[in-house]
Amino acid sequence: MTQMRLGVVLLAGILVALTTGCSSAKKIQSAKKIQKAISVPRKDTLRTAPDSTVSAEDLRADSMRVIGESIQKLRRNGIDFRTFSAKMKVHYEGGDGKDYDFNATIHILKDSIIWVDINLLLGLEAFRVLITPDSIKVRNYLNRTVQFRSVSYIQEVTRVPLDFRSLQDLLMGNPIYLDSGSTVFYKNEQSGMSLVSVGKLFRNYLTLNPDFTIKHSRLDDANVLRALTCDLTYGDYESHDSVRFSTYRKISVAEQSKLDIEFGFKQYSFNENLSFPFSVPRNYKRK
Repeated sequence: MTQMRLGVVLLAGILVALTTGCSSAKKIQSAKKIQKAISVPRKDTLRTAPDSTVSAEDLRADSMRVIGESIQKLRRNGIDFRTFSAKMKVHYEGGDGKDYDFNATIHILKDSIIWVDINLLLGLEAFRVLITPDSIKVRNYLNRTVQFRSVSYIQEVTRVPLDFRSLQDLLMGNPIYLDSGSTVFYKNEQSGMSLVSVGKLFRNYLTLNPDFTIKHSRLDDANVLRALTCDLTYGDYESHDSVRFSTYRKISVAEQSKLDIEFGFKQYSFNENLSFPFSVPRNYKRK
């Protein structure tokens, strides 16, 4: 893997990594095994009526009401902000068996800019990245090069259909690929609630904590022939200015090969004045 591509992969790891409460990698099952593990009922069989006097239409209406109210509570927990900054420690392991540890600083101007500075553990600055809704720029300090790409390059690296807004939501810990109109099943448990949403791109099996923050999300590609699975877990929530923010995250992506990333937020803040410096010296070569 070239240093330039490595820089984008490390960036992608930061942007798409979600939270977990365990430190070991979790084995990802194939899409076929996952489909067997989860049996999603049809929309007209969301629940089974314990009372035969309750009509199927009433039962379905009650189920859709519960689903709608649950998603509203989940979205109310979504983080709204003007700017966001954070420092993180990241561990990345690729399908080739190689792994990397590094530190990163992130600045976000909502809906406009995602700025990332990646440093090796010895403090050596390695990459600086600037993402806008339609472009990505990567400055490689190690070999003195700069790369300009469409934001779709993130999709090529991660193998996940991410746009700028999805990247932003992933980084903030907000739900992605979830729509109340496509949610077809729910289950209430003492430990929280489970929701299954079937969209054009993914089947999203979502597990919520009792306070309606996200505990876990598994995304199975709607195209079963592709067999892409993203396993995402959230943990170590903290309250910050009435915001519930997860500080330890992990993502595993499996298709033909497997990619694991986990990171922990060392510090973070909202709505401060931030800068987004990105300059390219004349002696840098364009790739």
